Amino acid sequence: MEISELPNDKVIILFDGVCNLCDKSVQFIIKNDTNDIFRFVSLQSELGIKIIKHIGVNTNKIDSLIVYKPGKFYYYKAEAIKYILKNTSSLKSILQYFIPTGYFGNLMYDYIAKNRYKWYGKKETCLMPTPQLKSKFLE
Repeated sequence: MEISELPNDKVIILFDGVCNLCDKSVQFIIKNDTNDIFRFVSLQSELGIKIIKHIGVNTNKIDSLIVYKPGKFYYYKAEAIKYILKNTSSLKSILQYFIPTGYFGNLMYDYIAKNRYKWYGKKETCLMPTPQLKSKFLE
């Protein structure tokens, strides 16, 4: 898939495809995406790399989560989490009001991201979606 072929009516979540915490987060989002607005792309995939280059994100500063609405906006770190929670239908979505933004939110995010493999583990390969969920993942 090319950048020009990305769905303009969906929000793309780029995630670390080998991170167990990220995998659990993707499963949570899919379960609570009642308005079907999210699509998923692994940061490590060919398409993920194309999107990152297209929007100009420095991968030395971001390594686990980017929310991208083609042609409109992108968020990362704490802002990305707040956006996702705001757009899911779960009791946990109320957490969006307790996540700080800016420097302190990103500081907390960086601490968790830095330790995610140690705390949650790492997969050898990226998540392979079931046939029912395949439409949620872009290639």
